[in-house]
Amino acid sequence: MDKSTQPTSRRGFLGKLTKAGLLGAAAVSPVARAAAAVAEPAPAPAAFAFQCPPYLQHPTPNSMTVMWLSNNPSYSWVEYGETDQLGQKAFHVENGIADSYNTLHKVVLTGLKPGTTYYYTVKSKEITDFQPYKLTYGETIGSEVYSFKTPAEKPDTVSWVVLNDIHDRPASIPHLISLNKDFFDFVFLNGDMFDYQQDEKQIIDHLLLPAGQSFASRAPFIFTRGNHETRGKYRRELGNYFHGDYYWAKAWGPVHFTVLDTGEDKPDDHPVYAGIVDFDNYRTQQAEWFKTVVKTPEFKKAKFRVVMMHIPHYYSGDWHGPMHCRELFGPLFEEHKIDLFIAGHTHRYGIHQPVAGQHSYPIVIGGGPKEGNRTLIKVRATDKQLDLVMLKDDGSHAGKVELKSRR
Repeated sequence: MDKSTQPTSRRGFLGKLTKAGLLGAAAVSPVARAAAAVAEPAPAPAAFAFQCPPYLQHPTPNSMTVMWLSNNPSYSWVEYGETDQLGQKAFHVENGIADSYNTLHKVVLTGLKPGTTYYYTVKSKEITDFQPYKLTYGETIGSEVYSFKTPAEKPDTVSWVVLNDIHDRPASIPHLISLNKDFFDFVFLNGDMFDYQQDEKQIIDHLLLPAGQSFASRAPFIFTRGNHETRGKYRRELGNYFHGDYYWAKAWGPVHFTVLDTGEDKPDDHPVYAGIVDFDNYRTQQAEWFKTVVKTPEFKKAKFRVVMMHIPHYYSGDWHGPMHCRELFGPLFEEHKIDLFIAGHTHRYGIHQPVAGQHSYPIVIGGGPKEGNRTLIKVRATDKQLDLVMLKDDGSHAGKVELKSRR
């Protein structure tokens, strides 16, 4: 038998295997061997910092909510006062425990005077280690000093601006806000600020940062959802970043505001929702709730009754969501004689005057999100008159509404 075809002995096989292993090891680069032998050092922790400027929420004559985020867990508080010397301190306590070891911070300043300017700064003290019986602090950081003014107890006027359908274009926020040269009490964000909810970083980078840098540290914003805010894996967490509900009613000076959350525009059983939504019932609940709102003295006595919601019940096609809103809310708006309706959603800006047999009030629809189609809606109301102006993103006028009080 030829030697090349003879079977290999066990000793020979093991010898060949050992040599192969040695050769294989020798073939690995010195860099790879060094990396395997020495563990890579852990990356240095990020310097303790704020993730966005403080932003104001939920204004009342006697309170204001201040929110912000830090990049590492901390104990946080607000220092405030009627002068820039501050002098008072507030932090959030629940069931005897102060908020701490968190990165999202919310402090409600209470006992404030109506119609008064307050100065404030936010502070966060890093917690580097949190053991059951030992807490270790790190650095303390503070914001610059900002100011805000509480609403008057019974103001003669109220002014606000409306943004809608930004769709993850953060540069649109400071641009549109810059078009307004007049005082406003608050900014109303009327839905679809995002395409969908992915994570916290998206909320910070696409809303809280640009809003804080342009206005929200000095004037509050109020947020309600659009249909795009009901989408994505982070949609349930979105409400944590604001103080307030997605639908609400509030009297401010001569205006009674009703805000509704219109949910999705497709049927609940549409395949894209995978069987995990129930917006028909949610809208029905809001219609029943609205029937209680209209019985309140604040609604009945208001000089102007304004409704704001994302999806308009007219001028937005015959999709399920708009038609369900028309079925539920349309008759109620007529019966209880609202004066003005403001929406978004369609990406086609327009001011639609009353139409007999459909709606007896103007329907204002903001545009967006592309350049050339974005809008800023400005509204100011007194006891006698409400004036609305819609600006296009080049600063030119897209239309206006002028209403005299009927009450």
